[in-house]
Amino acid sequence: MDSDAIYLSLKLAIWTLVLLLPFGILAARYLLNAGVIKPFIEATLALPLVLPPTVLGYYLLVGLGGKTIFGIPLVFSFTGILIASLIVNLPFAIQPIQRAFEAINPEIREAAQVSGLSNWQVFRLIEFPLAWRGITSAAVLTFAHTLGEFGVILMVGGAIPGETKTVSIAIYDKVQSFDTAGAGTLSLILLGTSLIAIAISYGLFGRNPSRGKGWRS
Repeated sequence: MDSDAIYLSLKLAIWTLVLLLPFGILAARYLLNAGVIKPFIEATLALPLVLPPTVLGYYLLVGLGGKTIFGIPLVFSFTGILIASLIVNLPFAIQPIQRAFEAINPEIREAAQVSGLSNWQVFRLIEFPLAWRGITSAAVLTFAHTLGEFGVILMVGGAIPGETKTVSIAIYDKVQSFDTAGAGTLSLILLGTSLIAIAISYGLFGRNPSRGKGWRS
């Protein structure tokens, strides 16, 4: 069992979630009233879903190569793979929350605004409680996807033990060295995590709370 790789993957997933989820909420909320530029923003944010990981990894490698933050190089470092993880997980952090916000009956927002609530109060008291399923789904998917990310992480970070060698890269290395037992164990861990994440996501986001009886006019 490669405990260092597991720890590093968990560390990367937690930091990605902590940094990306607030941005996902803000971006999803902004897209509600983005106007004519909305399709272009959505397309840009969805690019990581369709771009081959090697292509995205290449552009990140070129863009981050030679750059540092407080003296820390952005390639072949944890900071670099964290930046890559934030970018590649944008669709998973934004789309479920966006769908949850869009599912809220507009009449509820209008009633809240007529009652004198500010935009912040509408978000905090109305939208956030109604969209919690989508927010939780985004958090679960982002966390699980980060654990299994391979191509972009390998391109930007390589396979430095304790620094950039995550579980998915450890599996690749074990297969290359014909350690099928070790690769199978790590693969089983990722498989179980993915199944649980998908089950939670479908269970939470499968129902639209705005269609419940309590929200009908």
